[in-house]
Amino acid sequence: MKKLLLILSIFFTSIFAFAQEVDIDLFKSGFSSPLNIQHVNDDRLFVVEQGGKIKIIQGDGTVNATPFLDISGQISNGGERGLLGLAFHPDYENNGYFFVNYTKPNGDTQISRFSVDSGNPDLADENSELPIIGYPQPFSNHNGGCLAFGPDGYLYIAAGDGGSSGDPGNRAQNINLLLGKILRIDVDNPAGGNNYGIPADNPFVGNPNAREEIWAYGLRNPWRFSFDLTENNLWIADVGQGSREEINRVNIGEAGLNYGWRCYEGTQPFNTQGCPSQSEITFPLAEYTHVSGNCSISGGYVYRGSVYSDIEGLYFFADYCSGMIGTVDATGNLVDHGDFSGNWVSFGEGFDKELYIIDISGGDIYKIIGGQIVGTEDFSMVNSLSMLPNPASQNVSFSLKNDTLQTIHLFDVRGSLVSSEVNISSNQKTISIEKLNPGIYFAKVTATKGQTAVKKLIVQ
Repeated sequence: MKKLLLILSIFFTSIFAFAQEVDIDLFKSGFSSPLNIQHVNDDRLFVVEQGGKIKIIQGDGTVNATPFLDISGQISNGGERGLLGLAFHPDYENNGYFFVNYTKPNGDTQISRFSVDSGNPDLADENSELPIIGYPQPFSNHNGGCLAFGPDGYLYIAAGDGGSSGDPGNRAQNINLLLGKILRIDVDNPAGGNNYGIPADNPFVGNPNAREEIWAYGLRNPWRFSFDLTENNLWIADVGQGSREEINRVNIGEAGLNYGWRCYEGTQPFNTQGCPSQSEITFPLAEYTHVSGNCSISGGYVYRGSVYSDIEGLYFFADYCSGMIGTVDATGNLVDHGDFSGNWVSFGEGFDKELYIIDISGGDIYKIIGGQIVGTEDFSMVNSLSMLPNPASQNVSFSLKNDTLQTIHLFDVRGSLVSSEVNISSNQKTISIEKLNPGIYFAKVTATKGQTAVKKLIVQ
């Protein structure tokens, strides 16, 4: 568990609003360079390791000894290469198909389909690979890697600009190339001699001077993107060059947008030679600079879980170098929630819509924690209530001014009730927490007059 630290020095172009409280709690450790988490509509979490393995965390927290998939012998690994992305087919329950994005031994990108083992839902059939689409990578970096199915049933693919620095081949602006793009393909209806088809409403269908797979272009390295089906938006976090990191949000149906790279880095001109006018560029919803050690954005998800009310609707992102975790609200306001000392490479979302964040260097997965549990909105007595000590290990004492305590309920980070004191009728109460596991808890306190408050308790 990392302590919350608010830093005020980073987003000089943004409006700050520190109404939310964000923390993290260690969920599972012991992975080797984890960089992606997916679910398949049940309580299992599938953890992608860069070296070529996919491991399963079961609902009870145990990790299967045998990987779900191991293709470590057929990939290149290291730097920005490896097994980079995973997406389960929307009809996985019936067809057992899932898709991976990896770099081949020669460094080129390969997206392939595999099938689950017919006799074991925790194992893949490693002999079932069907190559879907691939493309060359001129350099070792900026491979993209994210895969996700949209609500339209099509597979979206993040392709970086081919690497090096400054996009020397101007590939992101070249719609004859797949690099520097978001691609969109139909894996259910192959056509034209390929193992995929082109959706009829892709923006460059019928254009002889463009690749029809392209959905969006002008991206440097869209390492992670995600869909928010509640608001029908696509969020794209694009890794910057040397100055700033950007976050884009568009309606899912907006096709053919040019996000500006290499002409612009975020909202700032980078190399505008031969570039279209600004009116043809889609500029980011939000951005942040490379001050305070920032260097590379890892995009996440909009929180749509049911446990925390104060972070509902916020888009989460993090920085790989500084350890910062941040959020963006619907109007583009950025909040830096502090340096949490991890090499944050990706976020994950469980079937319950709760969020996770991955530290690739430590091999650890943390759970995102909000500050207010759903249903505990009345904070009118919070300033008259004390809870000491905090952090605590054996006992914690509650004291209330101008009223008496009636109930104290302790909840864990999943919202489960772990301790309860009722009919207190005193302005002070000490409770034992010796039997609680270390971690983050929330104390909901109700006074005799009916007011409530919620405080976060750290048990050591």
